[in-house]
Amino acid sequence: MKDEDIRFWSRISYEIMEEVNEVISPLVGQKKAGETIKMGADGTPTKLIDLAAEEKVIEVLENTGKPLTLVSEEIGELKLGDSPSEFVLVVDPLDGTSNAVKNIPAYGISLAIGDISNSESSMTTDDLELGFVKNFATGDIYHAVKGRGAALNGKEIFTSNKDDLSRSLIGAYVYRADMEKMDRLCKMIKRMRILGSVAIELCYVAQGIYDAFLDVRGNQRITDLAAAKLIVEEAGGVVTNEYGQPLCGKLNVLERTSIVASGNKNIHQELIRIIGGF
Repeated sequence: MKDEDIRFWSRISYEIMEEVNEVISPLVGQKKAGETIKMGADGTPTKLIDLAAEEKVIEVLENTGKPLTLVSEEIGELKLGDSPSEFVLVVDPLDGTSNAVKNIPAYGISLAIGDISNSESSMTTDDLELGFVKNFATGDIYHAVKGRGAALNGKEIFTSNKDDLSRSLIGAYVYRADMEKMDRLCKMIKRMRILGSVAIELCYVAQGIYDAFLDVRGNQRITDLAAAKLIVEEAGGVVTNEYGQPLCGKLNVLERTSIVASGNKNIHQELIRIIGGF
């Protein structure tokens, strides 16, 4: 991605984050925000607050006048502009919907951008070059540019170098998970946190707050993790599926995966071993 494209899409991303925050703020903590409006393209219910967020994303992108492809949780895939798409944007307009409805301070937006002209075939998460995650509840903004590192609120961040699993803090998504795997893991670590916002929790790995994060259900949406995967990797972390294989899912809302993200290779390999990946 050219420098001028990075600057342009960074500006648009900040505009999207600001506009979405403004439109959902009156709905946060409100019962009506959790009303089911329809079924999303990913097969899960779309809540009122989700729809409000996504519609604002589309509005901002339409105003850019750029031909692009939007991949978003509720609408699926949407092509904007009359010309062939030049860029792809993978967006989760509101990650942590249940938290937003209950006013639990862990909900945000995830945006990842890639240059379609740089790809000769179907694009994957590896083709994404620019990523943003904003925690609306705290105002914190994480971002990364491929090959140039990751930052929180403009300050460079790095993953944890802790390699002793017995002293580690792990984030996890355990709903409908294999509890035998979770039991083995819980016996080996010091603490576990479950916040309900994958994008934000992955950014905690990038920041070094979490030593690792995992979701081994095999049901994690690519839209939720696209930007945060880049942020973790650019901060020095490791991201794979539960078998230790590269996580390079296709950019569509039906693509699902397991995920293990760690601060370093040593703790990553130990986690994979414990949950049975090796």
